[in-house]
Amino acid sequence: MTGEGWDAVDIKQLKALVTVAEVGSVTRAATVLHLVQPAVTRQIRTLEEELGVPLFERTRQGMRPTEAGAAVVERARRALHELERARAEVRPTPGEVSGIVTVGLLESTLGLLAEPLVTAMREAHPGVQLRVMTAYSGHLQQWLDDGDLDLSLLYNLDRAPSLNVRPLVRERLWVAAPPSAGLRAERPVPFAEVAARPLVMPTSGHALRALIESAAARAGVRIEVAAQTNSMPVQKQLARAGHGWTVLPGVGIAEDVAAGQLSAAPLCEPAAWRSIVLGTPRTGRTPPAVNVVAQELVRQVNAAVRDGRWPSARLPETEGEDGSDE
Repeated sequence: MTGEGWDAVDIKQLKALVTVAEVGSVTRAATVLHLVQPAVTRQIRTLEEELGVPLFERTRQGMRPTEAGAAVVERARRALHELERARAEVRPTPGEVSGIVTVGLLESTLGLLAEPLVTAMREAHPGVQLRVMTAYSGHLQQWLDDGDLDLSLLYNLDRAPSLNVRPLVRERLWVAAPPSAGLRAERPVPFAEVAARPLVMPTSGHALRALIESAAARAGVRIEVAAQTNSMPVQKQLARAGHGWTVLPGVGIAEDVAAGQLSAAPLCEPAAWRSIVLGTPRTGRTPPAVNVVAQELVRQVNAAVRDGRWPSARLPETEGEDGSDE
């Protein structure tokens, strides 16, 4: 791809490229873009000529990006996103913070933080357009590094060369099982007792899986894996159905326990904790809109802990005061 080719690329071509890749059809892309089909086809062909590579394979199933096309689509999507953000930032109401902010939340925290964060931002900063994404901590960190997120909750990350990391809470891991198991919050369960049963586990590569395996190693026991999944709802569903016990952060099972769908207890011998941090990129200018979202997210986390809505978590200043960290 030559510099001359990129110099000739315009915004309409990038929008056509990204839209065709997303919908898989020139006809559907034309409808989305409110253009006639020949115009979209012409923009794609012109872009291919300017870049000197085919960007799509024309198949019976529709338009599929080539390897080169997928790379260009990824960068075009980011370029359009950055342009959209710039427009939102430079056209604010006087005295109003505005812009587009993409925030990453851990799946286990969605029920606790997503709606309060959106509500608070709409009330305090209506000019900020908030986009909430969720994934594994490792995926969220990669999206931060790639520039697809502006800030994100992550866990078990002390430091990273590319990120600023702010500790927020430490949260104890709990064992969860069907109600018939009779697990109770006031009776912590030794890990050896948990490992004596088949376990529904997160898939390898998940940070929670690493925490569980570390606890097993510290307890000197082996784990029998009954099933693996990359979805917390599926993990809980399999535990409810009796396929095995499972281990999850307390915040991820609080509603299930309250509804009588699961019984649960803290892990002990050893106790297992995850540390949740706020990650932001080190490089580049931080827009005011990102700063106000970060401040509000920290406020929501602190309020959830202090109000008792996140009972398994401890704020940094309260760590160890109950003697239960070890």
